[in-house]
Amino acid sequence: QVQLVESGGGLVQPGGSLRLSCAASGGSMFALSTMGWYRQAPGKQRELVATINNGGTTNYADSVKGRFSISRDNAKVYLQMNSLKPEDTAVYYCKARVVLTSYWGQGTQVTVSS
Repeated sequence: QVQLVESGGGLVQPGGSLRLSCAASGGSMFALSTMGWYRQAPGKQRELVATINNGGTTNYADSVKGRFSISRDNAKVYLQMNSLKPEDTAVYYCKARVVLTSYWGQGTQVTVSS
């Protein structure tokens, strides 16, 4: 069983920055492949924010391109969020894929408000 622990959420003013972290542990870490971040705002479906695979190839939602940056260090994945907007407010979830199974973290709240 794989555990994902996220940290780094909080309240920030528009235009500000936050850095989210997610650490994976347990299970078959050698089989860990793509990791990523998703978010879910109140009343909306969960959506992809960014992913990164073992080779470092990244993928971003159009809404965050140029503002967010995903990076990875083995079983840890990070999301640097700059120029935050109120519409970025959501619960952010870390996701990791191990072979054919996807695992999710518990989520961390990001609130962008003045």
